[in-house]
Amino acid sequence: MTILTDGPDTAASRVLLAHGAGAGMDHPVMQALATGLACEHIQVIRFEFPYMQKTRSDGRKRPPDREPVLLDCWRRQAADFAHPRLFLAGKSMGGRMASLVADELSPRGLMLLGFPFHPPGKPERFRGQHLASIATPTLLLQGERDSFGDRQSLAGYDLADGVETCWVRDGDHGFKPRKAAGISLEQNLARMADTMRRFVLAH
Repeated sequence: MTILTDGPDTAASRVLLAHGAGAGMDHPVMQALATGLACEHIQVIRFEFPYMQKTRSDGRKRPPDREPVLLDCWRRQAADFAHPRLFLAGKSMGGRMASLVADELSPRGLMLLGFPFHPPGKPERFRGQHLASIATPTLLLQGERDSFGDRQSLAGYDLADGVETCWVRDGDHGFKPRKAAGISLEQNLARMADTMRRFVLAH
């Protein structure tokens, strides 16, 4: 399994969707977002970084590849699946890597799903400086309680005018709300997919 595809090859737009650091492209959250977003107008292609492909082949867990390897993987996927209306998207680390090459690759848009602004409990290790000047139209979907960057901390961050922030209700880094929130993970993911579809169709 090298890629997973949802939606037709004839779709007017194509979204390349990358996984986060700890779970592969078939994780239930990735599955729900891909199938929820795909339609006759939007094809979603999921891929895996080299370290996750190796884990899949031998079952041994590995840390993520070094940043140059991850960035080159994004460049290769964008070239292999080139499309007149190509969008880059990624969960956590996959999105952060996409954001580092987005202006270079010039997609129609970028979708960041739970951006890891800083390691949990370490706001001083900020990793979103480039989002202050990114030129690519960007949709940021962030859980309100995300320990990698919650609603309160994001209020102090400088983001480019082209970055549209949408909050996932009571969501943690995996977009899961607390029971007291009165909303389910499935509802959050469905709303995220709807927001992503509107973003793609608008650009």
